[in-house]
Amino acid sequence: MPALNVEFSDRELEDLRQIAKERGTSMKALVREAAAADIARHRALQEGAEAFRRFFASHADEFAAAFPDDEPAVKDEGRVG
Repeated sequence: MPALNVEFSDRELEDLRQIAKERGTSMKALVREAAAADIARHRALQEGAEAFRRFFASHADEFAAAFPDDEPAVKDEGRVG
């Protein structure tokens, strides 16, 4: 399995030791669990953003009608300048 060396300050390392001890786990397991949770949170945010983009795109006309002041200004394509 691939590995990653991570550097911590002395204070961070001591905090990690204390937290791992309190939870009855190893420091390696604690850090891996934290990283895995952050990866899952990041994926969920990406999926949520994509779902919102799809929803917004499929209802663009309704949003435009409900919030006309938020629509971008349309340039007059016939004018030069």
